[in-house]
Amino acid sequence: MQVAYLLYDRFTALDITGPHEVFNSVPGVESVFVGEVAGPYRNESDTLSILADKSLDEVPNPDILVVPGGFGTRSLLDHEPLLSWIRAVDRTTAWTTSVCTGSLLLAAAGLLEGRPATTHWLARETLAGLGARPVADRVVFDGKYVTGAGVSAGIDMALSLVTEIYGPELAQAVQLGIEYDPQPPHDAGAPEKAPAEIVEAVSAVFESREAS
Repeated sequence: MQVAYLLYDRFTALDITGPHEVFNSVPGVESVFVGEVAGPYRNESDTLSILADKSLDEVPNPDILVVPGGFGTRSLLDHEPLLSWIRAVDRTTAWTTSVCTGSLLLAAAGLLEGRPATTHWLARETLAGLGARPVADRVVFDGKYVTGAGVSAGIDMALSLVTEIYGPELAQAVQLGIEYDPQPPHDAGAPEKAPAEIVEAVSAVFESREAS
């Protein structure tokens, strides 16, 4: 089982490392990091690099595709080299997945037309404009397409997919192995739960970063 993790400049690190930690705990899984060209890609805060082992042409048939989000997605919504590869590998993937605004790239490639999908809460309107049907759920399955909401939801997405493929026992073992037992100090992880002034402040920060 080959899992391909797509890299591009200004990706969100946890969107990649969270699912990788889950899938990499499953016996027999081969992880491959892929970019338009092989080499390092910087995350959106320019504080971390992940190395793409292979170029797009070298990874034609992954079993699972994981597309992360990040502010870099906005400049790639009409970038055909990347979108064409996503469409091409999707023809043979068993599962095509995304985390956070990675779903915008799947939608831009035409894969989510009319489909329910999730994304970061601040990108739901953009996702709708690309033809998908945004929902506020943390993980959304629609056929072989699996989308996770913002950033940390990538862990939930990957565990949900391990459950679907291998069964709940293995998924529980993986969850225990990585000690994924979230107990946040505040119940503010969704805009429907957070105080209005916090939602407004975070929205303003994201808007300024997206424009930069």
